[in-house]
Amino acid sequence: MVAGLAAVPASAEETGKVYYLNFKPEQAEQWEDLAAAYTDETGVEVTVVTAASGTYESTLKSEMAKSEAPTLFQVNGPVGLATWKDYCLDLKDSEIYKNLKSDDFALVNDDGSVSGIAYVIETYGIIYNKALMNAYFETEGAVVTSMDEINNFDTFKAVVEDIQAKKDDLGILGAFTSAGMDSSSDWRFKTHLANLPIYYEYQADGIGSTDAIKGTYLDNYKAIWDLYINNATCEPTMLSGKTGEDAASEFALGEAVFYQNGTWAYGDIQGNEVADEDLGMMPIYIGAEGEENQGLCTGSENYWCVNSKASEADIQATLDFLNWVVTSETGKTALTQDMGFVTPFSSIGDEYAPANPLVAAANEDIAAGHTAVAWCFTTMPSENWKNGVGSALLEYAQGTGEWDGVVSAFVDGWATEYAAANEG
Repeated sequence: MVAGLAAVPASAEETGKVYYLNFKPEQAEQWEDLAAAYTDETGVEVTVVTAASGTYESTLKSEMAKSEAPTLFQVNGPVGLATWKDYCLDLKDSEIYKNLKSDDFALVNDDGSVSGIAYVIETYGIIYNKALMNAYFETEGAVVTSMDEINNFDTFKAVVEDIQAKKDDLGILGAFTSAGMDSSSDWRFKTHLANLPIYYEYQADGIGSTDAIKGTYLDNYKAIWDLYINNATCEPTMLSGKTGEDAASEFALGEAVFYQNGTWAYGDIQGNEVADEDLGMMPIYIGAEGEENQGLCTGSENYWCVNSKASEADIQATLDFLNWVVTSETGKTALTQDMGFVTPFSSIGDEYAPANPLVAAANEDIAAGHTAVAWCFTTMPSENWKNGVGSALLEYAQGTGEWDGVVSAFVDGWATEYAAANEG
């Protein structure tokens, strides 16, 4: 029982309530609508609060300290789970777990208990404008004449630099959208782009996590970062003031050809200048050996956890709500059509596949036999580590810091943050 609630009559406690701390700002309105629909149908109160972009962990800490704490929250994988494991109800006997297609989509502990369940499988890479690429293929001296010819970093770099040189002829502001480094955008580079050198190091060393990253592929990280910032809609010195909204707008309005983001970005793009049929997504090449068969980055960092310290009534209300979300017509439609999620639940059949051309592009990449890049960034030691890398990337881009600063933040920062998170 929550402290201070001992005097509440049992009858009032029998009807629990749900408080969901949502991680995804881009789906805030849809979650609020779904919560309202559930309340209308059942009478059970469901509150949805959405943390601002880049602030989820700090928001969760402050909310968990309150008497009315979230009954439903999320962790990003094993590292996030380490912080919140004492708050995670064992879900192994829950209906939501029984509807999961595979344990690949759950955080299963050594003793068989289940602390978290992934609710969305996502894919990211470099989104591109097919119409603008077709226009580029027609230019004199084009490096390639088909997207099929771009399957490695060297070719991609040559294409990007040629597009940047021809930007006026193509009617664009730059090959890439701005690589904004404010909190609404920097996660694309300090987390998602940083996944590539981690992935290839893990592959080379045959590991799945480490207490000390070596930085084997940081020269490759520099090469792709240089490509992004030197062939974009703005000068590198302007990145500190550029936002995620700026990048989405630049791409949606046809001002740039390439935009690093994922399947979730469709909602920010649709209905503008770029037609659905002109949306494609290609892998992020960094010059690693064997990348010709590399695919897009696919995985999840979105695991539902139920607060074990909530009242029994609130826990049951939360479990009932989750089951309804993945089994009811209203819930399944909201997850797949309104939010555009690809979900790992057996209760949600193929007929609910989201009408999202970026999801279609991800499926085409798998069908082509490419090797998906795992989401290794869930093993990054802390949010503080990401922030250190992000700051160093910005300093380097602005010319106020050297690349050595990025290497130090990446390698030394990893060892320091891992030790701090695992002390004792």
